[in-house]
Amino acid sequence: MNNLEMKDVWKSYKQRNKEEVTVLKGINMLVKQGDMVAIMGPSGSGKTTLLNIVSGIDCYDKGEIYIEDSDLSDLNKEEVALFRRRRLGMVFQDFNLIESLSAKENILLPMILEKRFADEQEEQAERILKILNIQDIQNKNIAEISGGQKQRVAIGRALINNPAIILADEPTGNLDSRSTKEVMDYFTLINQELTTSILLVTHDTFAASYCNKVVLLKDGVFKNEIDKKGSRKQFIDSITEMLAIIGGEQDDIL
Repeated sequence: MNNLEMKDVWKSYKQRNKEEVTVLKGINMLVKQGDMVAIMGPSGSGKTTLLNIVSGIDCYDKGEIYIEDSDLSDLNKEEVALFRRRRLGMVFQDFNLIESLSAKENILLPMILEKRFADEQEEQAERILKILNIQDIQNKNIAEISGGQKQRVAIGRALINNPAIILADEPTGNLDSRSTKEVMDYFTLINQELTTSILLVTHDTFAASYCNKVVLLKDGVFKNEIDKKGSRKQFIDSITEMLAIIGGEQDDIL
């Protein structure tokens, strides 16, 4: 099954001077069930725009996007919002958690909004808390937990409705090296044991090395892709070399 398919997708914006800038230029991409794909490239290459379009946060000008069997262009604004809540998981660099809620309440929020039965919520929450090993912080306020724990709570929230795909925008951008490894280990666990597809944007070559494929984007065009072969160190070397070839910034390579 294909969890995501993009066919010849284009996106432009008008700047303040009314000049039109094309951000994505004929993007084609396929994410199959169980894939874990990283999108990398220099700043301004269109990475976050791509994620926003896939999630329905932003519109695209032309092309086709299918998530499972749903064509996003067939959905109106309200239907897209419902689809995003029910079939997509979203993880952000700054966590986007509600500080007035506990860790568990943040995880359950999508199910609460769907008005799912209380026993179903409890059963699913118990499962997610165990997978992410955060049972001990479930009743703590967000301000009381570490950055790595916050991101695990955010991953739990993304996972709670059994999404077709998780979209992650710089999920390790606010984390130290230890928390980065921890979070990426949990992404890998979710990907491998639950066969949940994951598409993440990252500047971090180490984080990207956990994926089975890296797509390199520059100036709105896919320049190349690398499939994981051999050890993680060999994969990191391949990613670094390819980023250097397409002219990535130093920050994009480290």
